[in-house]
Amino acid sequence: MNRTQADALIERIREHVLAALPPTTTVNDAPELVQEFWELQRAYPERPGKGLRGLFTVLSCVAHGGREEDAIVPAAALELFQNWVLVHDDVEDDSDTRRGLPALHKLVGVPVAINVGDAMHVAMWRLLMTDPTPQRDALVREFLDMIERTAEGQHMDLQWIAHGTVDVSADSYLSMVERKTGHYTVSAPLRLGAIAAGQTPDDAIIRPALRLGAAFQIRDDVLSLTPDTDGSFGKAYLGDLIEGKRTLVLALAMERLGADERGRLTDFYQLSPDAKTDAAVEDAFGLLEASGAIAEAQRVAERMADEAIAQLRDLLPASDAGQVLLEEFNSLAHRTR
Repeated sequence: MNRTQADALIERIREHVLAALPPTTTVNDAPELVQEFWELQRAYPERPGKGLRGLFTVLSCVAHGGREEDAIVPAAALELFQNWVLVHDDVEDDSDTRRGLPALHKLVGVPVAINVGDAMHVAMWRLLMTDPTPQRDALVREFLDMIERTAEGQHMDLQWIAHGTVDVSADSYLSMVERKTGHYTVSAPLRLGAIAAGQTPDDAIIRPALRLGAAFQIRDDVLSLTPDTDGSFGKAYLGDLIEGKRTLVLALAMERLGADERGRLTDFYQLSPDAKTDAAVEDAFGLLEASGAIAEAQRVAERMADEAIAQLRDLLPASDAGQVLLEEFNSLAHRTR
C-alpha cells in the first residue's frame, strides 16, 4: 500500500464516520435548533485529521488475514471515539484550538459542547452495535476495555492539574499516558483489527503497543514546544505549556533542576492559564530547555519507539499489510510535525 492508497483508505473511513452521524440535509419536521445540534456533531470529524487509528485497525485486520471491508466499521467507530473524546477533553483542559481551529466549547460554550460530545458517543455505540458481523460482541468488549483504560489515564492527568501536583515522576507520567493514549492509539487498533479478521488477538502485543503509543505522545509533547512555522502540526505553539500539561519533559526537568528552579517551575504550573504572562511562559520554557529535558524526552521517545517496533515486528503476522503497519509506526515515531 502506497501513501495515495493509505490516504484513500483514511478518507473512506472518514466517510463512514460522517455517515454514522445525523444528516446535513434539512429534515422538514426537525426544529432548527435540532438541525444545528446535528451539524455541531460533525464539526470535529469534518476538520482535517490524520485518521491513523482507523488506518491501523484496517491494516491490522488485513495483516491477520481479513479484508478491508471486515474492519471498516470498527475503524470508523474508533475514529468517532477519538472525536467525541476530543470534544470532552478540550472542555476539561479548556483548550483554545483543535486541529487548527477554535475548540468547540470556545465556539458554542461548555454545556453545548458536552452535550454534542455525548451525542457523538451514542453514535459510536450505535455504529458498533448495528454491525452484523459475528465478531461484534468481541469488538464491543474491546471498546469497553479501551474506553475504561483511557478514562483512567485522563483521570490521572486531570487530578494532577486539579491538585496542583507538579513533581510527577517519569514512571507516573508513563503509566498515565499508556492508559490515556497508548490503548486507543496502538493497542486497541491492533487488537480490533485481529478480532475483525476473526482471530484472537495475541496478548503479547499489548506491552510494546502501549510503549509505542506512549512514545508517540512524548514526541507530540516535544513538538508542542517547537515552533510550528507552517501550521501543519495543528496545535498552538507552547499551548501545552500554557495549559499546564504534565509531560515527560516536565518530569525530567524537575529531576535535573536545582531547588530554586524547581520552585519557579512549580509556581508557574500552579497558575491558571489566564494568569500566565508572556514573560512567565518564556521563563518556564527557558527552564525546560536549559535542563536538557526537551532533548532527553525526544531521545526517550525514539528509544521506546524503536524497541517497541522491533518487538511488534516479531509479533505481527509476516505480511505486506503488517510491513505497511510497521512503516507507518516508524514514520509516526520520527515525524517532524
